[in-house]
Amino acid sequence: MSGENASAVHRAVAILQALGEPAADEAGGLGVVEIARRVGKEKSQVSRALRALEETGMVDRDPETLGYRLGWRVFTMADQAGHQRLLAEAPPVLRRLRTTTNERVYLTVLSGDAALTVLSETPARTVQTTDWVGQRSSLHCTATGRALLLDHRDDELEAAFADVAFGADGPRAPRDVTEAIARLREARERGYAVSRDEFEEGLVAAAAPVRDFRGRIIAAVNVSAPTFRLARNLDRAGRLVRGAADRISQAITGAPPGDRA
Repeated sequence: MSGENASAVHRAVAILQALGEPAADEAGGLGVVEIARRVGKEKSQVSRALRALEETGMVDRDPETLGYRLGWRVFTMADQAGHQRLLAEAPPVLRRLRTTTNERVYLTVLSGDAALTVLSETPARTVQTTDWVGQRSSLHCTATGRALLLDHRDDELEAAFADVAFGADGPRAPRDVTEAIARLREARERGYAVSRDEFEEGLVAAAAPVRDFRGRIIAAVNVSAPTFRLARNLDRAGRLVRGAADRISQAITGAPPGDRA
C-alpha cells in the first residue's frame, strides 16, 4: 500500500473512531469542522474522506443538521464480526470455567423458540450431564433459557411462553407463565439464572448472558451437573458463570469488564 493510500485509510479510521465516541452520539452527530478538529486533519481532507465513507454506507449525514454519524453498515459489520469473535474467544474461557467447576460447561444461543448449544467443554468425570452440542432445549425451564431472555419485557415473555406445555418438564419447573416470568425476574436481579430439577429431575444448572458491542444478549454461558453434586454450590457456580460470560463479552467488544461480585 502506498503512503498516500495508507494515510487515507488512517484518516478514515480516525473519523470513524471520532464518530463512535459517546459525545458524538449524544450531540446527534458531528459537523465537518468539529471532526477535523478532533482528528487533527485539514477540513478539505476530512470532507473528501467523509464523502467516500458516506458512499459506502459507513457514515450517514443528517439532511437538516448536516451532521455526520456512524452508518448502519458499520453496525452490520460489527454484528457479523461479533458472532465470529464469539466462537473464537469463547473456548478458552469455557475451558477455564470447566477446570474451575470440574463440571460440563456450554455456550448456547437463541434459536427460534429454543436454546441451541453450539460449544461445550467436558470434565474428566464418570458421572456428568449430556453433551448437548447441536441440540435445542426449552427456554422456560432452563437456566440458559432465562439467561438468553434476561432483557425481554414481560409482554415479550408472555408471547414467548404462550405455546409452552407447562407441567411436562421436571418436578420443580414453572407451572404457568406467571411463575416462569417471576423466576426470570429473580435471575435479572442476580445477573445470572439458576434451575433446580426443572428441565429434568436430578439436574441443576446456572447460566449468564454474553453481550455484544451494543449490550444485546447474543449467547449464554451455562454450567450444569447432577443435583447431588452441585446443588449446594449452585450460587457460587452462578457467580463463576457470570464472570466467564463477562470475560467473553469483554473479549468480543473490547469493553472493560463490569464490576462483578
